[in-house]
Amino acid sequence: MTTAQAATGRTVTTNIPARLDRLPWSRWHWTIVFGLGTVWILDGLEVTVVGNIASRLSEPGSGLPISSGQVTGIAAALYVAGACAGALFWGRLTDKWGRKKLFMITLAVYLAATALTSVSFDTWWFFAFRFLTGFGIGGEYAAINSAIDELIPAQYRGRVDLMINGSFWLGAVGGSLLSIVALNTDIFPANVGWRLTFALGAVLALVILLVRRHVPESPRWLLIHGRDEEAERIVTSIEKRVESEQSERLVRPEGEITIHQRRSVTFMEIARTVFADYRRRAILGFALFIGQAFLYNAITFGFGAILTTFYDVPTGDTGYYFAVIAIGNFCGPLLLGKLFDTVGRKVMISGTYLLSGLLLFGTAWLFDRGSLSATTLTACWCAVLFFASAGASSAYLTVSEIFPMETRAMSIAFFYALGTAAGGISGPLLFADLTGTGKVGDTVLAFQIGAALMCLAGLVAAVLAVRAERRSLEDIATPLTAADSTASDPAKDPSPSAPSSRTATA
Repeated sequence: MTTAQAATGRTVTTNIPARLDRLPWSRWHWTIVFGLGTVWILDGLEVTVVGNIASRLSEPGSGLPISSGQVTGIAAALYVAGACAGALFWGRLTDKWGRKKLFMITLAVYLAATALTSVSFDTWWFFAFRFLTGFGIGGEYAAINSAIDELIPAQYRGRVDLMINGSFWLGAVGGSLLSIVALNTDIFPANVGWRLTFALGAVLALVILLVRRHVPESPRWLLIHGRDEEAERIVTSIEKRVESEQSERLVRPEGEITIHQRRSVTFMEIARTVFADYRRRAILGFALFIGQAFLYNAITFGFGAILTTFYDVPTGDTGYYFAVIAIGNFCGPLLLGKLFDTVGRKVMISGTYLLSGLLLFGTAWLFDRGSLSATTLTACWCAVLFFASAGASSAYLTVSEIFPMETRAMSIAFFYALGTAAGGISGPLLFADLTGTGKVGDTVLAFQIGAALMCLAGLVAAVLAVRAERRSLEDIATPLTAADSTASDPAKDPSPSAPSSRTATA
């Protein structure tokens, strides 16, 4: 690394990004996966447990004066609203303060909020801490996805990101099975079992918090924010560890980048970059997030009501069905993830979105004809969500890698919050009403809305998706602080006005 003094601040020429991208897969990378990725298991546990215990919470003796509709409608919407607000609030701080500081803080917020949910004594308390639990989880999305993409080598980035985001469904499996135990009044009293499920989430969060202390700050973030010596120490330490594990010398890194270090990027600059310089990519991000949010809400909110209303499945048994659906969800990113790095982003993103949408249309048709049983409906949902899960995970991958480094966390927050607000707040309220009427036609309409938006997102991806496979993050989108950032970036959308220049100041 060479460093020179410039009038606007320190100018640094470095090969740190290339050194990180050329690393072979190692045990060190697995520590990143386990330290950062396991939080989605908690998210899956939270969402699934609440959906599955809704009927028990609404029964006399639960300890809460709340209805099933309030749990699956208002409480679910508040959780998502909290996640959207948290993503925006913590996302900005993640770009400003660093990845590590924020993924420790946001997990602590989640831990405290879910623990306090377990001692809910009134409806307002339950609603308040569902919102705050989501507030912590929302910040995790921005901090974790930023850190993962900046630490994982380019050739593995797609499959790892999909696998980590897909691990949400491992938590869903655990939540489904846990709810079966919690709903069994032969084991726990009606006002105790559901509380233990939230308490367990807090305990798991504490374990993850302890593991996460060993995950380093992103060297890419340190480099841009004037802490290049610290970035150098971290990367050198990683290289030594990987060489020791591999028992051979690492290949020589290829490629350098020169940047003007600066401590922060203004909010207006972030907005201009995302929505003006990269507006086609912004449209892609919105389409992917809205499509997957509505499809998932069409199925998961009210799935228990569908099974009990139309197929007479006992309330205490719905967890078994959802566990099967959750396994299908996890298998999608796990088995298809490698193809996002080999076949490519454009084909796989558009393909998974379109396939899942078309399969849900088929499911709606069969359901409307009365051709499905509880078992075959669950099998159809499994097929739909096998592809949808890979597509939904690729939405997070996409927005975390197609925008400049300095805007990464805030970009994730923007698209998660706005896309999820459209599908994740209105979705629960809409689909809870549709699936709760007990009318076949209303449930069919819920399926068709989710399917149509997923297919539309797939068509947008077929046109606008970025071929980001096996490319460095700096190649996909030039950092705003790059010394040549005033030059025309081929990734930017053409503008009818004269090119604007950026002044990279410290």
